[in-house]
Amino acid sequence: MKQMPNRKITLDLQEIIKMYDDGMSTTEVAIAGNVSSRRITQILKKNNVELRPRGHWKRKYHINEDYFKFWSPNMPYILGFFLADGIISGEMQTVSFAQKEIEILEQIRDEMESNHPIGEYKNGVHFLNINSKIIKGDLMNIHGLTPNKSRTVEFPYVQEEYMHHFIRGYFDGDGSIYKKGNMINFVGGSYSFILDLIDVLDDKGFDPIITSKDNHFRIYISGKRP
Repeated sequence: MKQMPNRKITLDLQEIIKMYDDGMSTTEVAIAGNVSSRRITQILKKNNVELRPRGHWKRKYHINEDYFKFWSPNMPYILGFFLADGIISGEMQTVSFAQKEIEILEQIRDEMESNHPIGEYKNGVHFLNINSKIIKGDLMNIHGLTPNKSRTVEFPYVQEEYMHHFIRGYFDGDGSIYKKGNMINFVGGSYSFILDLIDVLDDKGFDPIITSKDNHFRIYISGKRP
């Protein structure tokens, strides 16, 4: 049988050691480095880093694991933000937020009553990895998200009174503002989601325009509103 090639690690040795010393689990470091937790463990052992007992992070980090079960002004915002910029691990019980602006992740972490550490990739993007079987299950089973959601995600059910919070969260994750022309845009990879988003914006009195390029879709809204 042909041996599968090793995935290229995206972290250097000092980053791996610092993340682990800062309290991140080998699973969290592995997700950041695009490799298995077993490989991270091997690297740490090879460089004489003292390993914590297995499961130690469970005692160190806490979070409101029922956060996505109940509606509130902030929950749909975080749900929308996660739908745009979040990742559900296919194999591990981990969900991850990513964003260039660390302040947003700090606010999300505080809102979810978490003390999980925030890491940083080489390209300057920050990430918040949360190990929770319950949160992963709620995002999938209650809100319909999947590990490979970018192309297939459906518009989730959102209570109408909280819809603007959800849209605001999605925009903060996958939207942008043009300095000229009074224009904003949303971007997404799921055509079904984008079509439903257009319907919501239509209902709110906007006049959105959709374009597509390289399997991505953009919604443009222009003009001033009174």
